[in-house]
Amino acid sequence: MHALFKRVALPVLCLALAAGCLSGFTRNANAAEAPKIVFLYSAPVGDAGWGFAHEKARREVQAKFGARIQTQAIDNVADGPDSERVVREAVSQGAKMIVGTSFGYMDPMQHVAVDEPQVKFEHASGYKTAQNMRTFNSRIYEGYYLAGVVAGSMTKTNVLGFVGAVPIPEVIRNLNSFTLGAQSVNPAVTTRIVWTNEWFNPPRETDAANSLINAGADVLMQNTASPAVLQVAQVRGKRAFGVYSDMTAYAPKASLGSAIINWTPYYTYAVQGYLDGTWKTGSSLWGVKEGSVDLVSLASDVPAATRTKLDHVKESIKAGTFAVWTGPVFDQAGKEVLSKGTRATDAYLDSINFLVKGVEGRLPGK
Repeated sequence: MHALFKRVALPVLCLALAAGCLSGFTRNANAAEAPKIVFLYSAPVGDAGWGFAHEKARREVQAKFGARIQTQAIDNVADGPDSERVVREAVSQGAKMIVGTSFGYMDPMQHVAVDEPQVKFEHASGYKTAQNMRTFNSRIYEGYYLAGVVAGSMTKTNVLGFVGAVPIPEVIRNLNSFTLGAQSVNPAVTTRIVWTNEWFNPPRETDAANSLINAGADVLMQNTASPAVLQVAQVRGKRAFGVYSDMTAYAPKASLGSAIINWTPYYTYAVQGYLDGTWKTGSSLWGVKEGSVDLVSLASDVPAATRTKLDHVKESIKAGTFAVWTGPVFDQAGKEVLSKGTRATDAYLDSINFLVKGVEGRLPGK
């Protein structure tokens, strides 16, 4: 585990509200005045993945603002009703802002927000807001598209594999974007999907990755929280990508790069708004343009032409001359779901419930 992010037991400061608790609570000389901000994670933080990316940003924001704030992180907070208990307890112990980083916290956080109008609530990946609750997410689908460009240029079988977690619009969007990126350089590519229906379950992720490789996939991508998929790829002599944070160290021979999210810019914005009194409800979606999404640690054997393509895509996104979701886009059945030249709105992206042409598999329940 990365030395900076080892879990430390500080029982006096830890809220101890969930099965697992990251201390990480920073006291300072002005502790009595500094607002308390509590971050909730659904899985163990570890040293890679979704939770780790949020925790890294929390610590960077704490360092940036210093004595002006106090932050704490609690991991292993289960989705659903029990998360409401954790949120309410955090508020009862003085939290002025709650940051929930799992889709499953959405309804519980909204319930508490209605009862606690003096507290600000930030929810990642959801779509419900209140006067004192707003949503935020990254355009990580742009990172998936970039990874797809690499995958499409590196595959030898023209079969890609995708280990999907929970089939919410965000995950479906990422799967589709990965496929669109691959098809932009290799129209013959298909993507096979296996769902785990959990955000963090390394054994199940391992089984899914092996299943995809057995089905012919030679480049894997994932939307799950552990590096298990990348590790399977290395054992099986295949290639894969890390996601959310740089996972290269887990399987350096297999890694083609990592589609990362840097949450620090958004958290800086959110905390500054709270301190300035300018915080207001709404929704934010930040990506390559804002420095929140990137594809990093490209493997040395990624061709120069592919690197040039990646640079061009990134610069075009920043300049506003290219958007990943620009029509024509077709679903699995060949039906046009986004007309030629049309750019998808954020509302469209947040409600995607179809798989694009070239994805083999189906959405659970359909």
